[in-house]
Amino acid sequence: MRSKLFVGAAAAALLLAAVAPVRAHHAFAAEFDDKRPVTLKGAVTKVDWTNPHIFIFLDVKGSDGKVVNWAVEGGAPNALFRRGFNKNSLPLGTEVVMEGYHAKDGSNKINGRSMKFGDGKTQFLGSSGTGAPADGKDAAEPQKK
Repeated sequence: MRSKLFVGAAAAALLLAAVAPVRAHHAFAAEFDDKRPVTLKGAVTKVDWTNPHIFIFLDVKGSDGKVVNWAVEGGAPNALFRRGFNKNSLPLGTEVVMEGYHAKDGSNKINGRSMKFGDGKTQFLGSSGTGAPADGKDAAEPQKK
């Protein structure tokens, strides 16, 4: 009896552990507003290269002169790696221009779609098929004719 109870509890724990990451992941529309595009220019202060999304943090100077730190959510590390972007691609202090969509809660967070470097090179940051608007930033998107 005791071993059946243990096996049942272990099976339930494994099932919950497997479901938790799926529930934690969200669609674009759950957190970001496709009607509020944002362009930010600033210096990279931190890069979190973690699953399920990378985060890039920027110090952005506002029109009032105040510096505000913004979080830019990118795609999955593996998806970005396949596009040639890795942990060494973005040294701290690099000046970049980010384009994306503002968080619905009004916080200093965007869903990053593209990042432009000072030399003009552009890096797509998003993940295809997440519900983000088809805005031409993703080379994998069908192109409008």
